[in-house]
Amino acid sequence: MLMAVATVVSRATGLIRQVLQAAALGLSQLAGTYNTANTVPTSLYTLLIGGALNAVLVPQLVRARATHPDGGRAYEQRLVTLVVCVLGAGTALAVWATPQIVGVYIQDTPGNHRAFQLTVTFGRFLLPQIFFYGLFGIYGQVLNAREKFGAMMWTPVLNNVVLIGMFGAYLGLMTVPERVEDITATQVRLLGIGTTAGIAVQALALIPFARAAGFRFRPRFDWRGTGLGAGVHAAKWTLLFVLANQVSLAVITNYANAADAQESKAGLGYSNYMYAQTIWMLPQSIVTVSLVTALLPRMSRAAAEGRVAELRADLSRALRVSGVVIVPTAFLFLALGPQIATLMFAHGASDPSTAQPGGQMLQAFALGLIPFSAQYLLLRGFYAFEDTRTPFFMAVWISAVNIALATACHVLLPVRWSVTGMAGAYALSYLVGLAVTARLLRRRTGGRLDDGALRRTYLKLLTAAALAAAAGWGAAHACAAFLGSGTWATAGTLAAGTLALAVVFLGLARLLKITELRSLPGLR
Repeated sequence: MLMAVATVVSRATGLIRQVLQAAALGLSQLAGTYNTANTVPTSLYTLLIGGALNAVLVPQLVRARATHPDGGRAYEQRLVTLVVCVLGAGTALAVWATPQIVGVYIQDTPGNHRAFQLTVTFGRFLLPQIFFYGLFGIYGQVLNAREKFGAMMWTPVLNNVVLIGMFGAYLGLMTVPERVEDITATQVRLLGIGTTAGIAVQALALIPFARAAGFRFRPRFDWRGTGLGAGVHAAKWTLLFVLANQVSLAVITNYANAADAQESKAGLGYSNYMYAQTIWMLPQSIVTVSLVTALLPRMSRAAAEGRVAELRADLSRALRVSGVVIVPTAFLFLALGPQIATLMFAHGASDPSTAQPGGQMLQAFALGLIPFSAQYLLLRGFYAFEDTRTPFFMAVWISAVNIALATACHVLLPVRWSVTGMAGAYALSYLVGLAVTARLLRRRTGGRLDDGALRRTYLKLLTAAALAAAAGWGAAHACAAFLGSGTWATAGTLAAGTLALAVVFLGLARLLKITELRSLPGLR
C-alpha cells in the first residue's frame, strides 16, 4: 500500500509538472527541442546499464547476500563500483558526442538548423542526468535487496518538486518565448541546470537511506573472477530488448520532430505525442505494474516447481483483474481525449488549438492500452521461466511493425495527421505483439491461458466500456453546448463525461456480473 500511494503521489506531481512545463514551453517546436534533449539521457542510461541492472545484476546481488559468507558485502561494493565507473565514462563520452547523439533524434537540415542547435545545447546540460539516473538505480536496488522499498518509491517526488519550482520560476520571472529563435541563454541555462538538478536531488537523496540501512560505499576494483562478468553476459538479451525499443523510439522522435519543423507553432509533433503517451500509460504504471510486482515471485516459484497450470491461472486472473480498470480507461481516453488534453495543456504558451492535436493523439493511442497492458503481463510469464530471449524477439516484432506503420504515416499522411497516425500505429503494433506473445506463451506453458473465463470477462468489459464511452461522449458534448468554452467549461464538460461513463460502466458491469469488479477497493 505504501508503494502504491508513493506511485500515485509521484504520478500526480509528475502531471502537475507537465502542466507547468506545457504552459512554460508550449506544445510546438520550442518544446520539442527541450523534450527531445530530455529523452536522450533516459534512453542512453537504459541502453548503457539500466536494463542489465534491473533484469540480471540485481537478482545476482540478492543471491550474493543470501549465499556469500560475508552477506554479499564484497560483491555489493564491486557491483556499485563497476556501475559508477561505467556511468562516469559513459556520461563523459555522451556529453562529448552530444551533436552526433542528438542527430539520431532530430535532423540538422537548413530549415531545422536552429532547432537542432538548441537541442544540442539542451543536450549538453541534460546528458549528465545519465550518471544520476544510474546512481539512483543502483542505490535503490541496494536498498531493495535489504527489503527497504519506501525511499526509492518516494524520492522521485523530490525531482517533480524541483521541476515544478523551476517551471514556476520560468513562468513567473521571465517572458515566455513562443519560438526557437526567441529563447534566451539565461532561460536555456535555467531549464538545463534545473532539470538535471532535479534528477541529482532524486539520486543523492537515497544515499543517507542506504547508509542507515548499513551500506557504506567503498570502491573495489577486484572484479575478475567474482561473477560480475557472467552477470553482464547474461544480460545480453535484456540489452538487445532495450535496444529494439530504443530504435523505434528514435525513429518516431525523428518523424515527430520533422512534423514540428514543417508546422513549428501548430503542436503537431513530438511534445504532444510524448504528453499523450504519458497520460495513456498512467493506468498501466499504477495498476498493471503493481499486479506484476505482486505476482512475479509467485509465478517464478510455480515455474521452478513445474506447477505450470498455476502460472497460467495467475496470468489469467491478472489479465481479468487489470482489465476492470484498463478497459474502461482506454475507452475514456477514446471518448474524451481532446477534453483531457485541453484542460491539462491549454495554458500559458499553449492554447486550445495547439492542445487539440494532443487530444487526438490520445484518442489514437486509446484502445491500444488494452493489448499494451496484456502483452506486458504475458511477457512476465517468460520471465518467470528466466527466459529473456523470447521477450527480445517480441520487442523486435513490435518495433518492426511500429516503424513500418509510422513510416507509412510519415510518408503518406498530411503533416496535420502524420503524428496522430503514428500514435495509432504504436497501439496497433502492440495488438500484433500481443497475438504473437500469446501464441508463443501457449507453446511454452503447454496450454491455453483462457479456460473460457478470460474471453467472457473481456467480452463483457468491452461491451460495458463501449456503451459507457458513448454515454460519456454524449454527456460531454451536451454539457459543452450549454457551458461554452474556457477552462472551467472544459473542466465541467470533462467531469460530466467522466461521471456518465463511470456510472454507466459500473451499472452495466454489475448487470453483466463481472465478478472481477469485486477485486477493486470500495466496490465490493
